[in-house]
Amino acid sequence: MRTCITVARKELHDHLRDIRSLGSTVLYALMGPVVVGVVSLSPAASGPRGSYILFSMASVFVLVAAFTGGMNVAMDVTAGERERRSLVPLLLNRASWQEILVGKWIAVSIFAVGGLTVTLAGFALVLAKDAPEPPAAPAPELFAWMSLGLLPLAFMGAALQLLIATRCRSTKEAQSWLMVAVFVPMVAGMGIVFFPGWTDRWWMIMPIVGQQVMIAGSLTGNGVSLLAGLTLAGTSAACTIAALLAGSVGLNQDDVLAD
Repeated sequence: MRTCITVARKELHDHLRDIRSLGSTVLYALMGPVVVGVVSLSPAASGPRGSYILFSMASVFVLVAAFTGGMNVAMDVTAGERERRSLVPLLLNRASWQEILVGKWIAVSIFAVGGLTVTLAGFALVLAKDAPEPPAAPAPELFAWMSLGLLPLAFMGAALQLLIATRCRSTKEAQSWLMVAVFVPMVAGMGIVFFPGWTDRWWMIMPIVGQQVMIAGSLTGNGVSLLAGLTLAGTSAACTIAALLAGSVGLNQDDVLAD
């Protein structure tokens, strides 16, 4: 565990000094609140379904924010180091590949949660100011659903991004694949918003889809049970562990050490 913390501290120290990476993360985080703020000025947003429109859009952007906050860090600590040829010396240390990857995952997860926090703060300000009606659920309940849904999703997103980036030989290749991966939660979220009837109850246990249903339901008044929330958090954690194991196997490939 000490090795994991050491690797995480190093990655955090390096990337907190990278102004361009921090600026990009903040811009991604504020994109959703800005778009929803602009939409709130339209006539449709002031109509009888105005709150539903704003809440639905906010739920989609929050879902995407769980994946964009740590994206730059994920591609740099894997594909970027591989491109700079600094990954192989790290892998040749006595520390295991699993410990190294978990340390990098901790750093990426912290950035993901940080970006998600900025997005949520931005939406809280925009919706409090411009939404015709407040969210249906009270603040403590909203916080509980966000914790059960979004935090595990951010951790899972960080693990999946590391898994993808470990398979890439350059930051350009990693950026291309990670940008494609960001479209998955966006498409899933938009699909649920425009076709809400296709999600059965068992879909609640599926990461990404479950989080979208939970967030949108909390905002619009169609709440979910505590058991469903706990089950969703459990399946998200299982996917996180599976992605980390697969990523550590990827680091153990001969083509990585041959670079």
